[in-house]
Amino acid sequence: MNIAEWLVAAKADAEARGLPELIPMLDGLAQATERLRNADWNDNADQDPFDSSASEGEPDSGQVK
Repeated sequence: MNIAEWLVAAKADAEARGLPELIPMLDGLAQATERLRNADWNDNADQDPFDSSASEGEPDSGQVK
């Protein structure tokens, strides 16, 4: 499930529960989540964070080789 799919489902749930005042907050949460996930400081989950050869320019993890 991506953020857009989640947002549609969350808005529908809020409407079904009679809580339309939640919709602006859900929109804000979706926007903030999207921005955080797109931030350039996020680690690549496909890489081993302890493999110093996987990313150049990163400080050494402190492991003894």
